[in-house]
Amino acid sequence: MKKYTLRKVSLWVLFPLFLFSCHDLTELNVNPNGVDPNKANPNLVLSTVLSETGMQLTKLNFDDIMGGLMQHTQKDGWSTAHNDYDWGGSQSWSEWYSILRDNQYVHDRSVELGYELHQGITLVMKSMIFGLIADLWGDAPYSAALKGAEGGGANTFPVFDSQEAIYTGILADLEKANTLLSKSAAEYTSSTGSADVYYGGNPAKWRKLANSLMLRYYNRISAKKPDVAKAGIEKIVSNPAQYPIITAAADDAAMGFAGNSNADSWPANAVYDASGSFFRRIKMCATLVNKLQDLKDPRIGVWAAKVQIPLVLDTTLTGVVDKIENGKRIVSRQRVQGLEINTNPDYVGLPPGILGGATYNLSPTAEQAANNPHVSWLNDIYRQAKGNLLKARLMSAAEVNFILAEAAQRGWAVGNAETYYNAAIKASFDTWGVAGGYAAYIAGDKVKYNGTLKQLMEQKWISSWTAAAESWFDYRRTGYPELAAGPQALRKVLPVRFFYMLDERNLNKTNAETAMGHLENTSYSGPEGSNSAWSKPWVIQGTGKPW
Repeated sequence: MKKYTLRKVSLWVLFPLFLFSCHDLTELNVNPNGVDPNKANPNLVLSTVLSETGMQLTKLNFDDIMGGLMQHTQKDGWSTAHNDYDWGGSQSWSEWYSILRDNQYVHDRSVELGYELHQGITLVMKSMIFGLIADLWGDAPYSAALKGAEGGGANTFPVFDSQEAIYTGILADLEKANTLLSKSAAEYTSSTGSADVYYGGNPAKWRKLANSLMLRYYNRISAKKPDVAKAGIEKIVSNPAQYPIITAAADDAAMGFAGNSNADSWPANAVYDASGSFFRRIKMCATLVNKLQDLKDPRIGVWAAKVQIPLVLDTTLTGVVDKIENGKRIVSRQRVQGLEINTNPDYVGLPPGILGGATYNLSPTAEQAANNPHVSWLNDIYRQAKGNLLKARLMSAAEVNFILAEAAQRGWAVGNAETYYNAAIKASFDTWGVAGGYAAYIAGDKVKYNGTLKQLMEQKWISSWTAAAESWFDYRRTGYPELAAGPQALRKVLPVRFFYMLDERNLNKTNAETAMGHLENTSYSGPEGSNSAWSKPWVIQGTGKPW
């Protein structure tokens, strides 16, 4: 016999549903204050699905791995996973499947109630999360997943679907979502109320997200199934009435943070971390900083803080000289002999994967999370728990326009590549509040469209700030931007997937081993073997990319 209860969590007035079952202690397991899941309003759980997805994706992109992996940021303390790709051989997807279980409840309950709006939203979220799992790991439980409550070995230890099959399945679900979300708000028998932290229950915007996600995943498989990708993208672009998409920043799938506690705030904020050490550990990466400076990109002032005390190398000085003068640190050639320093007076990034990041550029202290005044910290907005620019970004107009620019470069019938390229950069400038600098930027010799995939992917990489997972998946597929692993990195090249988690390998051993057998070992796979982060999943096998 199954019994259910609800517990309160400290997010946006959320009451997530947790399911558990018992067989003998039936009466002891009843919460008199609980909500019967057979009668619950699905909005109670939808809010958790949406907000938790945003929180987890932001952590993935900004706090955990992607910023360092794609060299937007580096850490000068507790840095090995962030900077060096030393991921420990086991990465968990438990949080994502937990969200998917809640999402499945909302979907099933909405089917019972005839709530088509909720059904459409949950299909979008299902597709996004399963797509992300396939992107990160490769083969994964999909068709047999989320059935544990039904019991039986096949449900408790689900088979892994192929990465290809998962992409095919989510594209089919997004087609269904496009239909379910095709009505006006007044035509639905339900509303999401405040549970929808992205679009406020606007079906037209959710429909745009569904179709934009289709573009993402058609593009994802373009190297493996070009005919399918071409037909899918051309179908969407040729019929905007049936397949509306995100084209302007106002339609971005973005969620603000409540900022009431650490649980519902921007990660690495210094408001709920009294010491501020978490924020101090994250520095700008030289790879991104140097590119932004080279392009005279005004977004650098939004994302990065200027160095607090610039270094000045005075070659006229003799002897070992090191002094603070007029807010600058003046050093002689003898003082820095044999050391790498960066004397840019504005922005200095931490090089990727170096030994001793806490001491870089003559840092006066060497402890982890050092108060190094000679490198660029992140902009002070990232100290805050919330803010107008602090958002979880599921998908953006910039990404959509870059996808279409890439399709146009291939010669597909979607429009003009330069027009989409310009629109993508403009959408990013609009998002980050620097729209006034767009005209001069796009006219710059190094930014003006030149028709190369390299330029396109570099600009898309820049625009993926705080949403760098997509940039990683593009890098795997195209080899751009051309990133080099740092000297302390676990391998000489960037990884291409996550490790399967240890629990899955132990408890669901047969299916996990079958999935690992579908990975392609490479010369970089190393002692981890087929489960290595440097073993290639289906989506890039045989492509020669990214290395």
